[in-house]
Amino acid sequence: MKQTMITIVLVLLLTGCSFVSIQPNKDKTDSKIEKISTVTKKISEHDHDAYYNSPQVTDDSTLQKTGQSVTDEKGEATLKAIKPINSVYHLGDIEFTIKEMKLLHYRPDYSLIDYYHPLTEAEEFDFIKISADIKNKSKETRNFAPVALFETNTGIKMDWKQDMYLEHLNGEIEGSQVKRGSLGFIVDTAESKKIEWIKILTSDVFNEKQERLEEAQKIQLHF
Repeated sequence: MKQTMITIVLVLLLTGCSFVSIQPNKDKTDSKIEKISTVTKKISEHDHDAYYNSPQVTDDSTLQKTGQSVTDEKGEATLKAIKPINSVYHLGDIEFTIKEMKLLHYRPDYSLIDYYHPLTEAEEFDFIKISADIKNKSKETRNFAPVALFETNTGIKMDWKQDMYLEHLNGEIEGSQVKRGSLGFIVDTAESKKIEWIKILTSDVFNEKQERLEEAQKIQLHF
């Protein structure tokens, strides 16, 4: 019954585009992964716009060492942990790249309190940020969600609806299109120091006829 309810909720993820299933093939979970260079590079203007230029979240591009803080008109962010990932996950025609993972403490400007209120009642909070690329290598439209479910080793469990960035990485992706952006999930500040890993479950990959082409993947990332 629990599995049925989860599946029904995730069907809403790609409404009007496709249906979502969260039944990954365990044999395929880690079999389609490749590593790319982890050498730190200067952030280009293109990358900056993709991963750090959010209307609701402070630009954290300068935060590369634990304890560093930055303040702008959107609030104040402090880096608590950072992990370059640079892993590519292959789901048929979809190439899903996770670039980086950060644990940040954030105090949004008062003008943004209403934006965050549906996610938390706290005036400041910790969150995990995932920077990612999604590439459709097919010439045909596909439907995919990079994070359908999110959980941590501390017991936090959330779904796609609790992503604080809302950068439209979910859903339809046209042939040869590349989507770039960030996803963020608020975590318990008191427990954040105990977070050692996160686990995400992608959606399945569908075509325009809502036919499932590839099963979801379960991905675990360690700080």
